[in-house]
Amino acid sequence: MDALPSSRRRFLAGATQAGIALLGGSRLLTAQSAVAEETVSLPFANGERRLVQFPQKRPLLLLTHRPPQLETPFSVFNEGVFTPNDAFFVRYHLSGIPLSIDPDTFRLEVKGLVDKPLTLSLRELRSDFEQVEVVAVNQCSGNSRGFFKPRVGGGQLGNGAMGNARWRGVRLKDVLDKAGVQATAKQVVANGLDTPPTPQTPDFIKALEIDHARDGETLLAFEMNGEPLPMLNGFPLRLVVPGYYGTYWIKHVHELTVVSDTFEGFYMNPGYRIPNTPGYCVEPGTPPKSTIPIQRLNIRSFLTSLISGAELSAGRETLLRGIAFDGGSQISEVLVSTDSGRHWQAAQLGQDHGRYSFREWTLAWTPTTKGPVEILCRALNRLGESQPLAPLWNPSGYMRNVVESTPVLVS
Repeated sequence: MDALPSSRRRFLAGATQAGIALLGGSRLLTAQSAVAEETVSLPFANGERRLVQFPQKRPLLLLTHRPPQLETPFSVFNEGVFTPNDAFFVRYHLSGIPLSIDPDTFRLEVKGLVDKPLTLSLRELRSDFEQVEVVAVNQCSGNSRGFFKPRVGGGQLGNGAMGNARWRGVRLKDVLDKAGVQATAKQVVANGLDTPPTPQTPDFIKALEIDHARDGETLLAFEMNGEPLPMLNGFPLRLVVPGYYGTYWIKHVHELTVVSDTFEGFYMNPGYRIPNTPGYCVEPGTPPKSTIPIQRLNIRSFLTSLISGAELSAGRETLLRGIAFDGGSQISEVLVSTDSGRHWQAAQLGQDHGRYSFREWTLAWTPTTKGPVEILCRALNRLGESQPLAPLWNPSGYMRNVVESTPVLVS
C-alpha cells in the first residue's frame, strides 16, 4: 500500500481518536458532574450559568445538557480571531446525539433526483474530490436572545453562541455534480445522525435551494482549525454554509436528498422563520403578518478587550480591541464612540482572513475625563449596511445585532 501523505496520516489518527472520544453515553450526558463549581452571571434575568466540561471541550457555559447546549465564555473572543475547537459553542436540538462514530464505516448517502446515487466513505471524499478551505463564522440564530426585551421564549443565550474557524473539506457542488443533479431539482435536503427522542418529535432536517447548494462555497467539512471536527461540532462530517446562520450547518451529515419541491419539515416551516419586514422585526408583543426562512448573517461588532464595569485610569492609554463580521458583504469600517455615541472615530482593521471571517479591529484611546463612560462600536460593510442604534424585536429572538454598549469607569 502506498504511504499516506503526512497530513492525511495526521487526519486519520485524529479521526480515530475523535471517533472513540465519546464512547459511553453516561460519560457525555453526565459530564457536568466532573467539573468545578464555578459559575458565571450573564447580564440579564436568570443569567446564572455553570461552567461545565464536556469531552474535547474546555469549561463552557451550560444552558442545557440534554441535548447539549454550551456557550463560549465571551473572554475567548479576545484571545484571537480564530475560536479554538475546545472553546467552540455547541447547539443541538435533539437529545439523541451520536456518542461514537467509526470513521472507517461512516458513509454519506446522496440520493433523490440524481442520475447516479452515491454512497461515499470519508476516504473517498478526501481522495476523489478537491479539498478546499474557508474561514467562516458559525453563529446560532438565537445568539444574544437573553438580551431581548420584552423577553422571548427559547434558549436564553448571551453573546457566546458564535465562533470563527478555518473549515476544510470538499465542495458540496462537486459531490452533487458527481451524482448528476436532475433538471427538476429545487432543493437539497440534509439530515444528520442526531435523532428525535420520540416518533412524535420532528427530526432536525434542513434544506438549501439547489443554486445555493451548488454555489461552490458550501462545504462538506471534515476538519476545523486543522484538526478533525470535535464530536460535539459534527464529527466526522458537517455542512459549512458560509455567511448563513448555524441552523443550516447540519452536524454529522450522512444523508443528502435532492428534491423537486420546497421541503416543509418543522425546522424549515414553522421553525427558524423571521418576520418578512425591513429589519426582520415587528413591534414587541405583536405577531408577524408573514414570515420567511432565516438566512444570511446580519452585521455585528463587539468590543472584546473590556468587560462591563472595567476600571480605567485617566491619562493612561488603553488599546480597545474587538471583532466584526457579516454575511459575506465584507466589513469595510468599524466606528468607535467613547462618549455614548456623540462622536465616532474609525478603528484600525486587522488582517483580512476572508469575507466570512471575524475581522479584528483596534483603537488606541486615552481617556481624559473621570467618571462613567459608555463605549460603543458600530460596523459597516461594503454595501453600506450597519447596526441599529436601538434593538429590534421579533417573537423568536433571532438575529440580534444592535450597536453594543460597554459601560466602564474612568478614575
